[in-house]
Amino acid sequence: MLSKDRASSSANRVDHQGGNDVSNQKTYMHQSIAQAVRDHGIDTIFGLVGDANLFLANHFVNECGGNMVAAAHEGGTVLMAQAYTQVTGKVGVATVTQGPGLTNCFTALREGVSARRPMILLCGDTPVTAPFHPQNIDQREVVKASGAGFEQVKTPETAARDVATAFYRARKERRPIVVNIPTDLMWAEVAHKPVVYPFHEAPAHVSTGPVHEEAIGMIASAKRPLILAGAGAVTARDSLIALAERLEAPLATTLKGTGLFKGHPNNIGYFGTLSTAEAYDVIAAADCIIAFGAWLHFLTTDRGELLKGKRVIQINNSQSDVGAFYQPDAVLIADAAQTADNILYWLDEAEIPASGFARELPAHDISVHPKGDPAQATEGCINFEYALDRLNEALPQNRIMLTDGGRYITEVWCRVSVPDPFSFHMTDNFAAIGQGMQQAIGAAHGAPDRPVVLFTGDGGFMMGGMTEFNTAVRTQRDLIVIVCNDSAYGAEHIQMLDRNMDPSLTEFTWPSFAAIARTLGGEGATVTTPAELEAALNAIQTRQGPILIELKLDPNKVPRMRM
Repeated sequence: MLSKDRASSSANRVDHQGGNDVSNQKTYMHQSIAQAVRDHGIDTIFGLVGDANLFLANHFVNECGGNMVAAAHEGGTVLMAQAYTQVTGKVGVATVTQGPGLTNCFTALREGVSARRPMILLCGDTPVTAPFHPQNIDQREVVKASGAGFEQVKTPETAARDVATAFYRARKERRPIVVNIPTDLMWAEVAHKPVVYPFHEAPAHVSTGPVHEEAIGMIASAKRPLILAGAGAVTARDSLIALAERLEAPLATTLKGTGLFKGHPNNIGYFGTLSTAEAYDVIAAADCIIAFGAWLHFLTTDRGELLKGKRVIQINNSQSDVGAFYQPDAVLIADAAQTADNILYWLDEAEIPASGFARELPAHDISVHPKGDPAQATEGCINFEYALDRLNEALPQNRIMLTDGGRYITEVWCRVSVPDPFSFHMTDNFAAIGQGMQQAIGAAHGAPDRPVVLFTGDGGFMMGGMTEFNTAVRTQRDLIVIVCNDSAYGAEHIQMLDRNMDPSLTEFTWPSFAAIARTLGGEGATVTTPAELEAALNAIQTRQGPILIELKLDPNKVPRMRM
C-alpha cells in the first residue's frame, strides 16, 4: 500500500508551499488532507501512526516535504503540538489513529482546552460501513466530553475545506479542534485545491465613556496604586513600565506574566500566594490595583484577601476573561498597551502628581525569596531550596522553562527565573501531572535554537515522562530534565500526614531515574549532596543531548505548596 501511495503521489505532485492551484490534478483524499495542512504553512506535525492515519502521515513526510515527530503515546502528540503552538504562535498539528488512539488523547485534549491552545488533531475513524469494527466508538462524543471542538470530514471533495475550517476555528475558539476522518474515504480520488481562510484578530482599542472616566478618576485619586500584569498584557511591557514610572507605582505580575518586569527597580515580583513576605506587605498596603490582562484568579488574590479595601480596575481585551473570580470596581474591555498609554496621557493632561508609593520600596530586590540552606538536608538528600537556587544560577540564561504538576512546582516558580513570560510554560492547566515531558519536546521543536528546561516530579516522570524521554533522544533535542524525586506523590503524602494517617500508600521505591535516562540514550546524574549538585551542573554545561538530573529529596522536607 505504501508503494501505491508513493507512486500515486509522484504522478500527482502538488506544490509543497501550497501556492499553486492543483485542481486539475487527481489525488487521493488522504493526500489532499496532508497537502491541506502544508497549505497552511505547517512543516512539522506530531504523530503516532496506525491503520487510520498511516498514509496521511506518510504523504505529509515523503511527498509534502514535511516532518513528523513520532511520539511513543498518542496523548504525547497532542501535548507536543500544544507546546509547539505556544512557542511558535502557529497552530500545532498532531495526528493519531482511530478508537483507542483518540481515547488515549482525552486528558491531553482537556489540557489544551483549559490552557486555550489552538491546535489541530487529525484523527482517523473506523469505516462507516463497519459498525462492528473492534475499535469503533462514537468519536464525536469523546471529543465533546473533553471540551475540544469537532470537525467532521464530510466528503472527499470537501476535505481540504474541512481542514481549513478546523484551522480557522482553532484560532477563533482558542482550543483544540479534532478533524475526524473516516478511513473508508481515504483512497477516494479528489481534485485538491488549496483553501486557507484568513484570520484577523480583533483590532486593539481603548474604551470610552463613563466607566473609562471613572476608572481614570480612581487611579488619579489613589495614594498607593499598584500595577498588576497577567498573560493578556505580556506584549504591553513598555507601556506598563511608563505608566508605573509616571505614577511611581510598584509593578507585579501573575504567574503567567512571570519575568515581565525583571530588572526594573519598581518590580516586586509575583502578586498573590507566590509573593515574598516583603512583596506581600507592599501589596497589602496598596489602595488601588490596576490589573492589565489578568483573570484575578483566587490564588493571585490570595482568595480575595489581597483586594480587600482596595479599588480594583480590570483591563482586559476579552469580556469572557472578566469577573470569573472577582468582581472589580471598574472594567475596561480594551487593549492593555493602548489603555496604559491613554491613562498616562490623561494623568499628564490633568497634571496629577505621582503617588510616591514606589519610593517606599526597600533598596534591595524584594521579588527574590530567601536563599536555601544546604545544611538543612536529610542524609542522602539535597536541600530543595538550595538546589533550586543553584540551578537558577547555573542553567542556561536563554532557557525556555516548563513545569509539570506536583507539590514541588510553586517552589520552582519562586526560585527559578526566566528571561521573559514567553519563555515560561505551565503544563498542568488541567491540574494533571505527567504532561511535562511531552510539552517540553514540543517546545524544543518549536524553538530548536534554545535549551529547554523541564522541572517534573518523580510521579509525573513515571506517568508520562519516561514514555517520551527517548523521543527527545531520538529527535536530538536540547532538553534538560530536572526530576524532583521525593519518592512519593507529595501532595497526597502531606495530606495524609496532616490527618495523622499512614502515608505509605503515597510512597514509592522508584528505580534510578538517572540510570533510566542513560538506558534510554540520554545522560543522567543523581544529586544527594552539594558536591554532586556541582558535578551535575558541570554535566549540564558539557551535555551532548538530553540530560536528566535527579534531585533526591526528603518527602517530609519539601516545602508546602504556596497555595
